[in-house]
Amino acid sequence: MTVRVKICGITDETALKAAVSAGASYLGFVFFEKSARHLTLEKAAALAAQVPDGVLKVSLTVNAADAMLDAIVETLKPDLLQLHGSEPPERLSEIKARYGLPVMKAIAVGGPEDLEAVAIYQKVADLLLFDAKPPKSMAGALPGGNGLVFDWSLIAGNRPDIPWMLSGGLDADNVGEAVRMTGAPAVDVSTGVESAPGRKDPERIRAFCKAAFGAAERR
Repeated sequence: MTVRVKICGITDETALKAAVSAGASYLGFVFFEKSARHLTLEKAAALAAQVPDGVLKVSLTVNAADAMLDAIVETLKPDLLQLHGSEPPERLSEIKARYGLPVMKAIAVGGPEDLEAVAIYQKVADLLLFDAKPPKSMAGALPGGNGLVFDWSLIAGNRPDIPWMLSGGLDADNVGEAVRMTGAPAVDVSTGVESAPGRKDPERIRAFCKAAFGAAERR
């Protein structure tokens, strides 16, 4: 069994090329001004032009309005829209109808009660992404990209009926165990392959992909 890798928060050509050469299936481009990985439309377009066929471009937004999504879709021409905010199911349906693109909804997980959202969102989303919910004590935490890990055992009995990804504090050292424990068909990493916030490290990207693919081969 194989596992697909998403490198999220691509901000420069070096990271993009490293992710592609390491075998990543998805490249994530962040459009959220509070994030260290936020891109302007112009920068995103320049990077997107270098993404080869077969690698999917993913736009990450947080509670974005139609005007913003219009600009992103026109400029980036993403293959997948990642919604990482508090968008309700009705909003997912609106976005899918408006753009005709698949939508991935992030679900923040802190405890078993958070997985009740799976039954709701899998009816409208094309993919789900499980990320760690920041604790209330973590002031100023972003919706994602905080480098936090959640209890992976929660996923074991709550796997969606649609494609899904595992995220939240993954790195080259723990992704193998994460894949083994959850059976994740895809993994998503951002902070775990950075040398500084928003700066991807090519060596860490390669190490992460190698570890993820190795875990899948042993599964």
